[in-house]
Amino acid sequence: MNIELKAADGGMVQVSPEILQSFKAGFRGPVLDPDAPDYDATRAIWNAMIDRRPGLILRCTGTADVQHALRFARQHQFLLSVRGGGHNIAGLALAEGGLLIDLSLMRGVSVDVKGRTARAQGGCTLGDVDRETQVYGLAAVLGFVSATGVGGLTVGGGFGYLTRRFGYTCDNLVSMEVVTADGKVQRAAADENPELFWALRGGGGNFGIVTSFEYRLYPVGPEILGGAVVWRAEDARQVLDFYRSFTATTPRETTCVAVLRIAPPAPWLPAEIHGKPIIAVFVCHSGGIEDGEKILAPLRSFGKPVADIVTRRPYTQMQSLLDATQPKGRRYYWKSNYLAQVTPKCIELALEHAARMPSPHSAVIFFQLQGALNDLPDEHCPAGNRGTSFVLNIASSWEKAADDAVNRRWARDCFAAMAPYSTGGTYINFLNEEEGRERIVDAYSGQNLQRLAQLKQRFDPENLFRHTKSVVG
Repeated sequence: MNIELKAADGGMVQVSPEILQSFKAGFRGPVLDPDAPDYDATRAIWNAMIDRRPGLILRCTGTADVQHALRFARQHQFLLSVRGGGHNIAGLALAEGGLLIDLSLMRGVSVDVKGRTARAQGGCTLGDVDRETQVYGLAAVLGFVSATGVGGLTVGGGFGYLTRRFGYTCDNLVSMEVVTADGKVQRAAADENPELFWALRGGGGNFGIVTSFEYRLYPVGPEILGGAVVWRAEDARQVLDFYRSFTATTPRETTCVAVLRIAPPAPWLPAEIHGKPIIAVFVCHSGGIEDGEKILAPLRSFGKPVADIVTRRPYTQMQSLLDATQPKGRRYYWKSNYLAQVTPKCIELALEHAARMPSPHSAVIFFQLQGALNDLPDEHCPAGNRGTSFVLNIASSWEKAADDAVNRRWARDCFAAMAPYSTGGTYINFLNEEEGRERIVDAYSGQNLQRLAQLKQRFDPENLFRHTKSVVG
């Protein structure tokens, strides 16, 4: 029986058993059609809002599988999508009826201790990389949730607790192995295919499938000083005012993330505040522990905290501290902007809208970024917006489809109110499914988008990689 897949032009393509069998002869990994027992579990991604059904899933085991799968997609002009960790808010991993090239079995990590680099396959999660690098007290610049895939994080820019010290994730790439639209396996680095290397550092999934990333590593851990300090919501205005002044003085080794939300039933929070609004500041000091204790003392002693779990802890534990707030299978809808500063007006609006959250899982988050990323010019790589100091993320999250409208409306209203106080820029990895060209433009600075469009024409003239946040109109 034929399998039907969607074509890039929107039509449908019939794939006969003979064609599929011929493909399988050169492919090592599992090939799943919609009737396969593992199909639904494999296609499920982090954001349950995205429920698309690929026509065929190709689970790659290595670069040769990726190359074979990509040539198959190009030959038959299938609508193509690529999955790494499957953690993107817009659900870019899934194209309805299309061909899914799934890298999630490719999770090998190797560490060069002497050279202070790590090579991670394209299906790795942040947790995979942190686990291996921390054996040697080394760390890559990665994100905040350990289940996030390194692929999407990195080609979209990437930021985390170490960004203040070392810049965006993509600023710390040494090289990449990438399968380009023509089916060639290429190395992209400053000294080899430099234009491709430039484009992949923030240009998203527009230029190829990265099968491995080589990251620069830094001495961090295995223990850091980190955790969270929590206050009741009635203290939130004073806490955020203090957060403004405190973050302006802390060294780059210290990163603070402020979160307005409903207190979850976490065992480290007093039972009497469960289900009540709170303000939390998550902190990570990756420098000396004793120095960190002095630096964080004013934060920890401010006002009347109801919880304080700032302590010496493994860096890997810090990297997964927010995981419980982002479980796979909830419904997620985000709106985001860059901020030059957290102004009193931003605080006022954040408090006003946080008080109206329709879901106990939602949050208004300020991620502190200022530091090393500001030292580089916008044209260094596509991940621009180098004038930013914070990322504002209005993170709406809920359980039931019946509640979609009210939760999306809350996020949109909060975003619209706060937009006039942003830089006008945005982080491409936080763009949701419905945000199109007008927001993609905001993700890039100066002439970067124009340069990306020119390189897209060079490396993918047929727009094979179209199921992404496209750099062409």
